[in-house]
Parts: sequence; C-alpha cells; structure tokens
Amino acid sequence: MPTYTYRAVDPQGNIVQGSLDAPNERALESRLWQADSELVSFGAQRSRRFGRTNKVSRKDLIGFCFHMEQVSKAGLPMLEALTDLRDSTTLPEFRSVIANLIISVEAGQTLSQAMEDFPDAFDTVFVSLVAVGEETGELPKVMQKLTESLKWQDELIAKSKSIAMYPAFVGVVVLSVLVFMMLYVVPEMVGFIEDMGQELPLHTIALIALSDFMVGNWYWVIPSPFIILLGIRFQARRSQEMRLVVDGWKLRLWYIGPIINKLILNRFASYFGLLYGAGLDVLSALKLSEEIAGNAVIKRALQHISASIADGASLSGGVEATGLFPPLVVRMIKMGEVTGELDVALENVSYFYDREVSESIDKLQAVIEPAMTVVLGAIMGWIMLSVLGPIYDTLGQLGL
Repeated sequence: MPTYTYRAVDPQGNIVQGSLDAPNERALESRLWQADSELVSFGAQRSRRFGRTNKVSRKDLIGFCFHMEQVSKAGLPMLEALTDLRDSTTLPEFRSVIANLIISVEAGQTLSQAMEDFPDAFDTVFVSLVAVGEETGELPKVMQKLTESLKWQDELIAKSKSIAMYPAFVGVVVLSVLVFMMLYVVPEMVGFIEDMGQELPLHTIALIALSDFMVGNWYWVIPSPFIILLGIRFQARRSQEMRLVVDGWKLRLWYIGPIINKLILNRFASYFGLLYGAGLDVLSALKLSEEIAGNAVIKRALQHISASIADGASLSGGVEATGLFPPLVVRMIKMGEVTGELDVALENVSYFYDREVSESIDKLQAVIEPAMTVVLGAIMGWIMLSVLGPIYDTLGQLGL
C-alpha cells in the first residue's frame, strides 16, 4: 500500500501535515474526511533518510502522557482526548503526529497500533507499554509511570548538560590558548631564548620541540582528533566488535564510566519494571528492555540473562551471573521472586539507582570544576615557566 504525504485543514482552520497509508487518492481523502480534516494537497512520500522526521521533544511526550493519563482516568473517549490535545499543541511536527493518530484511531486501529507508524516519536518500548495498558485496562497507570519516567530523564539530562557546560567551555579555552601559544607566541620567543646562549632546561626543550612540531604540522594536527573520533564512530556503526570495544571504553572511563553504567541500569530497571508490572512475562519484558540499553556491552549482558532464564535459571541468578549489578540489587530481585512481588522489587531497584546516579552526578559536579582549574593552571604554568624561566636565569646571572 502506498504512503502519501498530505496537507489538510482541521476544523479550527489549522494546516496539518503528515503521511498516511492509503490504496489510492480517494481513500486518502476519505480517511481525512472521517477525521474532520479537508485535504488540500498530497503526493507520494519520499525517502525520509535525509528528509524531515516526526521526532518530538521529551517535554512534548511528557505533556502527551500526562494528558492521556488524565482523560483515561476521567473515562473520556480516545478520539476526543486526541482531538483536544491536537488543538492545544503548538509544535507543528507533534500536531501532525497527533492528527495522524486521530485518523488511524478513527479507521479502527488502537492507539498503540497507530503509534507504530511514528517510530521517531514513540519508540518500541513506549508503544509496547501502551499496548499492554490497553489490553489490561491499565492505560492510566501506564501513562502515569511513563510520565514519571520521562520527567526523571528530562531532569537528569538537564542537570548533566549544565554540568558538562563548564568543562566543555574550559576545554575549548585551554585548547585555544595552547594552540595560540604554540603557533604564535612560543616561536617568537624561541630565537630570543636560544640567543642567550645558556643551557636550556628539559621542560623548555620539550616546549620548543612541541611548538616546532605543531608549526610544521598544524594542518593535520588540529583536525586529527576530530577525524579520529569520527572514524571510531563510523567503524563502531559498521562493526559489532568495534561497537563492543567502544561501549566498553565508555563504561571504563574514569569516574564518568560508572555513572553511565548506573544510568543505563536504572533505565533498564525502570522500564523492565513498567513492562512486567503492566502484565508482560519476564522474557518479553527483558526482550523489549534490551532496546533501551543504548550500550552494546550491557545489551549483550541482558541477552545472556534472557538466555539463562530460557534455560531454566531464575531472574536473580541470571542477573547475578552478569556481574553488572551489585549484591544489594541481586538480593532485592531475589526477594521479589520469593515473595511474588517482583514489580515492587524492580521499583526499589530503580529507586536505588535513582539515588546512586543523583549522588554520583553531584560528586562529579563538585570535583570537575577544581580539576579543570588545576589542568588549566598546570598547562599555563608549564608554558610560562618554560618561556620565562631561562630569561629570569639570564637576568640573574647579569646581576639585574
């Protein structure tokens, strides 16, 4: 069935853009008419590889989940809820997505089935949770949990960005100053220092050698870090082995690696608990949770857990065998299995990692600023000592 892109007018006179599957133009117009929208123009959908996507922000998803939670609790019809949300949304891309959801639901699809057509807006885990909520009649609870999870992620990302801004700024300043000193300042001073005729200290010799190297090779030295990073990233996308190596490096980074590890495991525990609590069996919930890992090393470990459970092992046994989770988390999961309250145990695991990640980020924020100051001071001190040291020594010998 072909896919058409279209522009239509909704009942409020707003222009709505989107895409729909339809056997022909007349069917497309009929589906839009059923959703109280009038077709303006249409065309065969082009490849979206380099085109516009339906990616929406996390804040829009939070608003969507909160709205759907409230209307589901109130018992309002799905179509009315989506229509109200479409009319109150200001982002054109998200309004287009909601308009398409309305058309699909009007045609007889469930909300989760309609969401599957927009993977840029709703990922696999999101759609699966909504589907389970629809099947079990627990859609308000699922939407509430999704709202809480997305809010936590948004707050954590905002906090991480604010922490990263300072070292990023200082790093750019340090590199800029270093390049300027090596390419312009040090070469101007080298001739004067060498004309003094005294024996140069080792740190001054090292500075002059580095400056000469950068002056003679600046055209490839400066872009080489970016080229190397892009090359590693490209190779990691092509090769699973390289992806495992790179993701392993990320988890072993000093101080940051453990935070990344805890963050991923927290996201896994949170979504796994949501899926299991919504009614999915352990293996199905694990399979879907693998998709949100975002790290090949941890994803492989989760696959090993699934394989262990399929072979008859318990969840706690599979978790313990990976070595990813601390003993306290393993005991919490084991207790949940014994008491039959695994969903509660997983909520406790998620809370445990919430605190761990927040405390680790707070400690990182306290450490990173003085550490960057020390690094900047050490680099500038080395340059100044190497340049001015021989000059002061010569002046001292002259009795000045």
